[in-house]
Amino acid sequence: MRRYWKVYRTFFASSLSRELEFKANFIAKLAQNAMWIGFFLMILFVVYSRTASVAGWSRGMAFVLAATVFLMNAAFNALFFSLQEIPTQIRMGTMDFVVTKPIDSQFWVSMRRFNFDQIGTIIAGIAMLVAGIITSGVTPSVTQWLAYLLLLPAAIAIFYAFNLALMTSAIWLIRVDNLWVLGESVIGVVRYPIDIYGPGLRQILTFVVPLAFLATVPAQQLVRGFSPVNLVIGIGWAVLAVLASRAFWRFALRSYTSASS
Repeated sequence: MRRYWKVYRTFFASSLSRELEFKANFIAKLAQNAMWIGFFLMILFVVYSRTASVAGWSRGMAFVLAATVFLMNAAFNALFFSLQEIPTQIRMGTMDFVVTKPIDSQFWVSMRRFNFDQIGTIIAGIAMLVAGIITSGVTPSVTQWLAYLLLLPAAIAIFYAFNLALMTSAIWLIRVDNLWVLGESVIGVVRYPIDIYGPGLRQILTFVVPLAFLATVPAQQLVRGFSPVNLVIGIGWAVLAVLASRAFWRFALRSYTSASS
């Protein structure tokens, strides 16, 4: 474990050096992320200027949900940004150098780059979370906060597992470059509470395809009260998703025949 921590510190340092070389690009990406957050907030303001509640979610509660999405997505993109490089590595043949290194290949492709421009989004997400809690009029208990702080990493783990499996499929779909768009599509879905869907679809998004646990369920812990069942299910989904994606990665590597084959 100490060896991997040392390697990750090297990854982190090299990522920081890369960002410092292109300061203007870093500032531009921060501005871009802030602009997207601003656009989404404008949508919320427009929607709630016409109604006080959407599927039982007030404007303050919707802010908590949006903050949860931004925090989850920003943390994922900061920690696991290098996953997007897997299709390119497979197509260009540089994956050959990854799988032959004396280190776990999944760790390498997942943690190789730290995306610093997401730090601004994380800060904005925290501010939105606080604003949402205040405007919603709820006062979460310590138990609710603990449940939220457990389910948020679980959401990141589920989203990581989904994206790892998605990018790993590039081993077979070599010429498909934009697999990451499907991950962005998922974010577009979870920005809104699953309560807006019918009962059948809500069950599917909770127990079959666990998109509800990416944002809605963690946010509910704060604004609607502590649910031990959802907490256990969310953590269970995270463990299952990570193990499944790990198994899929190892299976896919057996089909990888390098760029020269």
